[in-house]
Parts: sequence; structure tokens; C-alpha cells
Amino acid sequence: MKFLANEALTIEAASRPSQFSLASIRKEFSNEDKEGSKLGFSRAYSISLSPQQIYTRSNLVPALVSSKCYRQLEFLAVGSWWIHDGEDEIQAGQDGEGGSGAKSKRTTCLRKIPGSREDVFEDKSISLRSTRSLMKILKLATDPEIYPTIIKEHGHRPFPEYLTSECKLDPKLQAPLLALTLSWDSPAKTTVAFALPRLHRHLTSIGIFGPGFGAVIPKWGGLAEIAQVACRAGAVGGGVYVLKKGIEAIERSQREPTSIEATSRPLTTVRLAGGDTVKARLIVGTPTTIPKLSEVSRAQRTAKVEIIHLTAIISWPLTSLFPPPAEGSPSPAAVVVVMPPSSLQLPDGVDESDVPLIYLNVHSSDTGECPDSQCIIYTSTSLANPSASDILSSALKTLLSTIPTEGETEPEILWSMTYTQRHTLPSPTPPSASSNKPGLLPLLASIDSSRDLHHGILYLNELGPSLALEDEVLRDVRGVWERITVGDAEGADRGFMQFVEREGMGGGELDEEM
Repeated sequence: MKFLANEALTIEAASRPSQFSLASIRKEFSNEDKEGSKLGFSRAYSISLSPQQIYTRSNLVPALVSSKCYRQLEFLAVGSWWIHDGEDEIQAGQDGEGGSGAKSKRTTCLRKIPGSREDVFEDKSISLRSTRSLMKILKLATDPEIYPTIIKEHGHRPFPEYLTSECKLDPKLQAPLLALTLSWDSPAKTTVAFALPRLHRHLTSIGIFGPGFGAVIPKWGGLAEIAQVACRAGAVGGGVYVLKKGIEAIERSQREPTSIEATSRPLTTVRLAGGDTVKARLIVGTPTTIPKLSEVSRAQRTAKVEIIHLTAIISWPLTSLFPPPAEGSPSPAAVVVVMPPSSLQLPDGVDESDVPLIYLNVHSSDTGECPDSQCIIYTSTSLANPSASDILSSALKTLLSTIPTEGETEPEILWSMTYTQRHTLPSPTPPSASSNKPGLLPLLASIDSSRDLHHGILYLNELGPSLALEDEVLRDVRGVWERITVGDAEGADRGFMQFVEREGMGGGELDEEM
């Protein structure tokens, strides 16, 4: 696909229902005479639609080890977290302060977000009083016996309000702590119950795999790489997976089952895209991938979140963002930059208090996602406003104008893509008692339950909008696995994600360490 300079392309909606919509691609003008200022071949890029980071305390990590899948994966460290800090300063002109010669100059910088007690003490810009307040918060957030009590007593309160009233923390230091919660909501809507467990996850993950960092990303394409490795493992174990063969329809037999069939799960005919059919006793999928099931799902899944994404290829590697986060730590391949709304020029009519923090995930060429001398920036927001994409663009340009580079040329945006991703979240109160069983879609009154229309169909919740992979994803998978292995002694004895050793998959150094 070829684009002229500054040409924009709007991608038409897919014929099948999709989480993705309103996608557009733009190639910006660039000086192609300079190194890095030229787009490479399409195969030189591997842009991820799921660039979430994985905390080292994630329950996915031991599952990858026990299943031996980690041997086909390469993980890279997520390094420092930065926050953009902008302040207005008045410089006196010839007439002195406040006179006609007064000039307003906005100075900006990126500050490293403290992720440990050592980081707090090393930051000389933090006053002694604020240091004591931060130490108190770090202690509360990392003590599993204390923070559940705080959540019980103060969980409903806005996190900034709690930090001010209970921890006496300077409001200027609250944004870095809010950043570590990865909240999609504005600060005023981010509760203590949401913030503290995620702050605990972040702080207690640091140092597990090495000093100074607490999260990793898969090389070559984010979470999609894990899905691909899982498919390979399934194929080695006897499974079959086929690309571009979505489910078109599910057809249940209308005849009464025989006495033999009644003792086992009935066979269901599944019609795939292209007209092929297969028969199955169990069907597993998300509510949006199984026909008719999505209609049932919409009746009981009321919470919907739309995330606006902006992904950009940058003409500069932005190496100043990637120092090792601590002595002895590996060189990071990704960093996180946080933009408070106060650091952005918001469009008219947008209230700063309604705007959540903007996260920019910067991936270096070490990820395999782009050529050398370039980088990829992923940013997104849940702001329900027509100007959301403009705000993301403003955040991206503000970051690029802040980064020090060699010479006078600022980094350029070579290519960018914006799109909307819709997430449908589980209802907090399932409408049917049958939903007590993990992974089983509750039957609604409108369904002919006398013929068990939806028996044998197990659903997985869609991947949520979080910027980090949540533990609920694997818990959901385990719930479905337990439903499938009911009565299967061999499967139950082997254990969840406990794969047998196969020829050619001998253990390595990591097996011995684990």
C-alpha cells in the first residue's frame, strides 16, 4: 500500500462485527535524506494491537514456565517511567516584573517516577516532608496485611483525596503515584480500591527478574506473540488451528438424543467462514466471536468502554529515554511516559479535571517492531470526547518536542494510525444463577433452556482495556479449563498449564533455575 506525503487513509469498517472501528492511517512528510527519516519496507515493522506490559508478578509467568512455552518467547525489560512536568515561569523584561516588558516562558522536562524507596531518597527535588509522606505510602502499598484494611475503610474515596487528607502528600507529587495505577479514569474518578492493589503490583514486581524494573514485554509483537506460541504448543499436542475461519453459525440437532447420546455431551455442527463445517461437543470463544451468543451477551454485559488509540513510527530512537533503570539492570526495550492533562494544550470546551492521564509506551528497535534508528510510540485514552484523538496527537508532539536530540532537528512522525477499540465488560451482577459456574454463559429467560441450546458453549471474557495484562485473564481461562476437564481424571491430575515434556523440547538453564 503506497501513500503520498501527508496523505491520509480511512479504512472502511469490516463486514463482520469487530472490536475495532474508525481506523485511519497517515504518512507524514519527512526529510528522507537523513538516517531514520525514511519508512522501511512493510516487513521491517511489527506493530502490535496489544502492547500491554506483563508485570513480573503476573500469574502468566509461572504458567509459561510450567507449560514450557517460555522457551519460544523472548522477553525484554520495561525500563524507567517518566512523567512530563510543565511549569509557567515569568521572566522580567526591561520594565521589571509585571511591566509591559514581562514575558511568559513555559519550561518543560521529563522526571523519572520513583519506583522504590531508593528512588525517592535519590530524587533531590523532593522535600524532606514529602519524602516522609511518600515513604508512608510505599509502606502501605507494599504491606499485604495493611492495604486491604485501607481499602475496606477508604476504598470508595478518590485516591487524590486520600493522599491529601490521610497521607498529607503534596498535590504536585500525586500525579506520579496516580500514573503507576494505570487508571483509564480521571484522577477524581480513580478510587482507593482501584489504585492501591495496582500500586502494590507495580512496587512489589520490581527486582524479581533484575534490579530496577518490574515488567516485561514479549519481543516481536506484544501479546500476539504469546498467542502464536500457544497455538504452536496446541498443534504439537495434537490440536489444529486454522486462520481466517471464524464461526458463521452454530446448528444444534433438532432430534431427541438417543439413550447413548444422552449420557455424553451432544455433538454440535459449527459452520465456518467459507462454508466448511465441523462437529464439536464443546465450543469455546468470546461473546463477540460466537454468533447469537453476542446478542445474549449484550443483555447481561452493560459496561462498555471505548479506547482511542494512536500508534506512531518516529524517525529517532529517543535513546535518552532508555538508560538502565538501576545498576546491573538490563538495557530496557520499552519505557512509559505519562502526560498529565496540565502539561497539554487541551481543545476549547475540554475540562482538565475530566481528562485522564495520557500514557505513551515507547518501544525501541530492540523489540523487533521497527528498524534501527527509529522507535514506535503507542498511546491511548478512554476520554469520551470528539477531540480525544487530537489530545493524543498533542501529547505525542509535546513529548517529541521535549526530548533532547543531537543537532537542532526534532524527531518526526513518519507514520501514524488512529483507531477505536470497543470493550464490553462483564456485568457486575449476572442475571442468572447458572453463572456461578466459571466460564459458563448464563441462560436467559428468552432462551429455550428445555433443549439446552447453549449447553456445551463456554465463553471467555474479552481482553480488557488495561495497559498491563491483568491476572483475571488467566483466571478466566482456568475457569473454562476446569469446566472442560470435569470428569477427566487424566487432565485433572496433570494440572492446569502443566504440559508433558516432548521430544526436542529438553530443559535449559531456566528450567534448572526455576
